Amino acid sequence: MAKIMVAMSGGVDSSLTAVLLKEQGHDVTGVTMHLWEGDDNGIMESQCCSVEMTAGARRVCAQYDIPYYVFNYQKDFRKHVIDYFLREYSSGATPNPCLACNRDLKFRVLLERAELLGFDGLATGHFVQITGGGEQPYDLRRGIDINKDQSYVLYMLSQRELSRLHFPLGGFTKPQVRQMARERGLVTADKPESMDICFIPDNNYRRFLNEERPEIMQPGPIVNRHGTVLGQHKGLPQYTIGQRKGLGIAAGSPLFVIEIDTVRNLLIVGDADELERRDFVIDDVRSVYGQIEAGTYAVQIRAHGEAVPATITSREDGTLHIRYDQPQRSVTPGQAAVLYRDDRVFGGGRISTERYS
Repeated sequence: MAKIMVAMSGGVDSSLTAVLLKEQGHDVTGVTMHLWEGDDNGIMESQCCSVEMTAGARRVCAQYDIPYYVFNYQKDFRKHVIDYFLREYSSGATPNPCLACNRDLKFRVLLERAELLGFDGLATGHFVQITGGGEQPYDLRRGIDINKDQSYVLYMLSQRELSRLHFPLGGFTKPQVRQMARERGLVTADKPESMDICFIPDNNYRRFLNEERPEIMQPGPIVNRHGTVLGQHKGLPQYTIGQRKGLGIAAGSPLFVIEIDTVRNLLIVGDADELERRDFVIDDVRSVYGQIEAGTYAVQIRAHGEAVPATITSREDGTLHIRYDQPQRSVTPGQAAVLYRDDRVFGGGRISTERYS
């Protein structure tokens, strides 16, 4: 029997995680990270820690006699997620706040606190699997439900973290999880999933950016690769690589955002072929096994995208050069590139704003 802290958002996945571990005989404590309650500057209460969500987690814990606590991490959330979100958009990148939250809060700050409080491990409701251990290294693998697999947002986990983590749902599908929750009478069994940015529940990130960083929302030219001015943009953070709609320009053929130039305040557009890239660089590299060796991997560049064969080469500054076997569309700076072989994660990094040449 292990003493396990369970991070509970109030949804069905984390609720069932706590109950399954309790049924297995573990000493379970439920914890909700209170991340943000809103302020007067347009940041709304985080859906991950709203009163409604917290109430759901509390009721599940009461039903199964599981101790339950709420930890306040608002300052950490502001520093590691909100400020990161604003900084990335300011640099012309498109951030993924879930990656930052997992990397800096759930699997660093919260895991450290669990250890300080004497817990043997931390569990979450992510759909991933851990195998290995003992004399073998731990492996991080995709969840069996490919539609719910969350390994893409957990590529930063190292051997140290994997040795202390539990992901009980990785071997189940989402329909199975809901059915098991219903069988146990959990109040969260049919709670819908949230798909928005947790601290911007209306998903209007443009409004949020304009209120938080109005200085980065300056209009400027929309140009093609040749420098021909085609129109005016409303502020670079309002656009992302691959975007077609909302450009406000008329052309004989469809145009897409192919580059965001924050130095010159230019939004560069082109046709579909110009969206394709074979080479790019990733920085802030993390590895499941301590380092990423050069070689061939399947590389995934969006949360629910396909992992596509590519060759990885190390560079002297610690970044990695990725060269796809076939050009890919919409390689977006700020998003993660995650390296796989079959269903096993090797690591990954942030797609850099650097143009590889």
